[in-house]
Amino acid sequence: MLKLAIPAAAAAGLYLLASTGAGAQAERTVLAPPPARDIAGATGAQTAVLAGGCFWGMEAVFEQVKGVKSVTAGYAGGTGSTASYDQVSTETTGHAEAVKIVYDPRVVSYGTLLRVYFSVAHDPTQLDYQGPDHGPSYRSAIFPQTQEQRAVATAYIAQLGKARTWPAPIVTKIETGQFFAAEAYHQDFYRKNPTYPYIVRWDKPKIAAFRATFPQLAKS
Repeated sequence: MLKLAIPAAAAAGLYLLASTGAGAQAERTVLAPPPARDIAGATGAQTAVLAGGCFWGMEAVFEQVKGVKSVTAGYAGGTGSTASYDQVSTETTGHAEAVKIVYDPRVVSYGTLLRVYFSVAHDPTQLDYQGPDHGPSYRSAIFPQTQEQRAVATAYIAQLGKARTWPAPIVTKIETGQFFAAEAYHQDFYRKNPTYPYIVRWDKPKIAAFRATFPQLAKS
C-alpha cells in the first residue's frame, strides 16, 4: 500500500506509476469451486484470520459478505508480543497484514469465506506480494483458529491445487500466530477513504468482482 505519510501529490504520482506500469496487469477473477469439506453445525460467533496482501482491500471485501459481523485489519504470525505498522513494514518481524473476520456460521460458512478469499480477495499464486505490494508481510496465508478450520483449509488448498484452478501453483500457507489489531487509521479505510488513489486502483475492482461473482453472498 502507499504509506499515509506520503503527500497527496506524491501518492497520486505513485498511483499513476503503479496503474500504468508492469504492476498494472488487469486483475483476473478466478472462480474457485466450493470446498468439498466444510464445517457443519457450528453455533455462535466464529472467527477467521486470513492474510492476502494489503489489509485495506481484504477488509473491504469481507465487510460485504452476508453473515460477517465485523472485520478488523491487523497483523498475524511473526514473533513478538505486539505488532505495529512501522514494525511490520520493515519486513523483519515475520508478521503478515491480515484481517480478523467475526461471522455467523448459520449465515456463512468458513468454507464459503475461503472460497471468497481465493476467488476475489487476492491472488493465491503470488509469492510474498500482491499487486504493487511486495514483501513477506503481503503473503498469502491462512491462520486457522480451530482444528476444524485447519482441516478445512488444508483440504481446500489441496482440492484447488489438484483441480488446477489457477495456471500457476497456489502458494498459500497454513500458519499459526497471534493476531494484533492494526492502528485506528487503518480500520475501515476503504469506507472512510473511497477516493484514495490506492483504493480506487486496487480495491474497488475487488469489491466489484465480489458483487458480480457472488451476488447471493453480498449484503444489500
